[in-house]
Amino acid sequence: MKTIKFFILTLVIAGSSFYLQTCSQPEREEPVTEMQPSGGENQQQPEKPVSNTPTQVPAEVEQNSNYPMAPNFVLEDANGTTIRLSDYKGKVVILDFWATWCGPCRMEIPGYVDLYKKYNAKGLEIIGVSLDRDGWTPVRPFMDEYDINYPIVIGDMNIVQAYGGIQSIPTTFIINRNGEVVERKIGARPPEYFEQIIAKLL
Repeated sequence: MKTIKFFILTLVIAGSSFYLQTCSQPEREEPVTEMQPSGGENQQQPEKPVSNTPTQVPAEVEQNSNYPMAPNFVLEDANGTTIRLSDYKGKVVILDFWATWCGPCRMEIPGYVDLYKKYNAKGLEIIGVSLDRDGWTPVRPFMDEYDINYPIVIGDMNIVQAYGGIQSIPTTFIINRNGEVVERKIGARPPEYFEQIIAKLL
């Protein structure tokens, strides 16, 4: 049986509690960063550090001119369609690294589905990067069960390394219309957290 480690941290900020939940990798399996590549282009890590303040929404994300560019990637979705991050230039993108076995990841999925319905027409795109080692076998039925309405791709070593090495999931990057990473968060968040950020970017 796979053993999944959960980490829960309670923070109180301005009278509000935030529950940060993340998953580490199942025991007796290689870490995500040692996955065998399954295709895609060579990637480079961002030259500038990405913000890592997961419990605080940036006050003026649209005014910062020092954000790192989000590394491009080329992966196929569940329908065999090629997904290139570069094709989403001009859109606000939520890039979510997750897995079907991760409880906090599963908690966030309904919120992403609702956000996509509400803001896609205004320029929001969501891309889920599954880190399931069994590939599409567990992911396809999961997509059907949760009525996922945004593209899902299977992550490989290239994209994991390009985004700094994903040690815990969910790890999510928010990318502005210029293709720059404006925020990284680790752990599950409610939809309202993302709405406060994307409202400044759309």
